[in-house]
Amino acid sequence: MKQLKAYKFRIYPSEEQKIFFSKTFGCVRLVYNLMLNDRIKAYEESKGNPDKKIKYPTPAKYKKDYEFLKEVDSLALANAQINLDKAYKNFFRDKSIGFPKFKSKKNPVQSYTTNNQKGTVNIFEKWLKIPKLKELIKIKVHRKIEGIIKSVTISRNGSGKYFISLLCETDIQELPKTNSSVGIDLGIKDMAILSTGEKIKNLKFRKQLEDKLKREQRKLSKRFLIAKKINKKLNEARNYQKQRIKVAKIHEKIMNMRTDFLNKLSTYIIKNHDIICIEDLNTKGLLHNHKLSKSIADVSWASFVNKLEYKAKWYGKEIIKIDKLYPSSQICSVCGHRDGKKTLDIREWTCLICHTHHDRDINAAKNILAEGLRIRQAV
Repeated sequence: MKQLKAYKFRIYPSEEQKIFFSKTFGCVRLVYNLMLNDRIKAYEESKGNPDKKIKYPTPAKYKKDYEFLKEVDSLALANAQINLDKAYKNFFRDKSIGFPKFKSKKNPVQSYTTNNQKGTVNIFEKWLKIPKLKELIKIKVHRKIEGIIKSVTISRNGSGKYFISLLCETDIQELPKTNSSVGIDLGIKDMAILSTGEKIKNLKFRKQLEDKLKREQRKLSKRFLIAKKINKKLNEARNYQKQRIKVAKIHEKIMNMRTDFLNKLSTYIIKNHDIICIEDLNTKGLLHNHKLSKSIADVSWASFVNKLEYKAKWYGKEIIKIDKLYPSSQICSVCGHRDGKKTLDIREWTCLICHTHHDRDINAAKNILAEGLRIRQAV
């Protein structure tokens, strides 16, 4: 079965190529902002005339006023329009996502997306070819690329490193069936508790580097104040920029450690189970809890569930989500008696009816599994 799979590799552009990327980032950002501004104006004007059809501008409209837009990849500009359309659709689908925002050139993280048309994107061993750039770019390909390259995203992260993400259409073979089902209860002390009794410890990646991060962030704040005091722009303050990159590298290391752990854990679960039942948690709502928000952000439940979902789709496995209001911690998984709400400090309890002694989290995982299988049968 044809599936879309992404590959991400580090690239090492020359100084000239970096200038080209900066120019493309800027043009894509400009077109996005111009289109967003024109859409807002068109909407305001149409308020007085509800029957008037709104005609949204395309990137081609701006090339007359901004000649330099012709120097960059036109597909990158077209993708800016597609991204804006997606942002609008997401906003009207779910208002909590927020209205599309203007992109800032002050943000060190920049990217653009282009498409592969008749081999305009290609990789030759250690070299990468992309549209509008005659010179090949050095690339570190650390794993085999399978399938047809459909599109690529060039990005620059906060520490100034450049990457390319290749979206490929490929045949992914389904994994062998294990005839095993599992329920997963997500937590903070233990990141995931399986109905099998297995507990996956939360490695707290941010906490591992928290002291170093705080120290470097304090230095960054001092350099920010010094730059402001002498009336110097931050992008021209070399000491500030050096320190900003140091902080960005720590954040990058935390993110890489977390991503690696979540990838390995999600693959392990997908390989060993055919049906995975999990709570449909409202992570955004939980982040409003100021006492737990930092821990919840660090444990990254949403990213973990996302990885489970797309890997299940790839490998022919099944994800069943349980309603977030389902009282998995209140029900005895043996006799079904509902014992009422329990405070978070109660980690073990004994059922008043069947006298089974429960570990709170393992019992919840077993209930999630039972509820998931019940939903599956009912469909």
